[in-house]
Amino acid sequence: MRTYDDGRCFACGAENEIGMHLKFEHTENGALAHATLGDQFQGWRGIAHGGIALALLDEAMAHAAGYAGYRGVTGSMNARFRKPVPLNAPIEIEGRVKWMRRNVLEMEARVSDRAGNVLVEAEGRFVAKGRVEDEDDKLLRP
Repeated sequence: MRTYDDGRCFACGAENEIGMHLKFEHTENGALAHATLGDQFQGWRGIAHGGIALALLDEAMAHAAGYAGYRGVTGSMNARFRKPVPLNAPIEIEGRVKWMRRNVLEMEARVSDRAGNVLVEAEGRFVAKGRVEDEDDKLLRP
């Protein structure tokens, strides 16, 4: 399987009209995005659906892997929900690579509120499908 970014990703795709349109930036430790989720991502009133929270974490890990030079797919993820992710309030999404062995990257990510409180966090493993090397490819990269 080849990983190819066609702009339709639900989490970060600019071409996905119903997506979250997250914009990650490269940081010293990985990837970072700021966002405010709208009502269309609701679970219970005023809070994001749990699946949306997991999508935020997954996307942060994917971008951190991309910034580290790897493209790949999620192999596993374990999350801990600490507090609800609010709707219509600023949040911060961070991801980083902890380590890599062969083609497996150990990742971690978290979603925090404006005050820095961790709302949900996860550890996961990504299976690298190759290095981000070809400038002509539209791969997951900054």
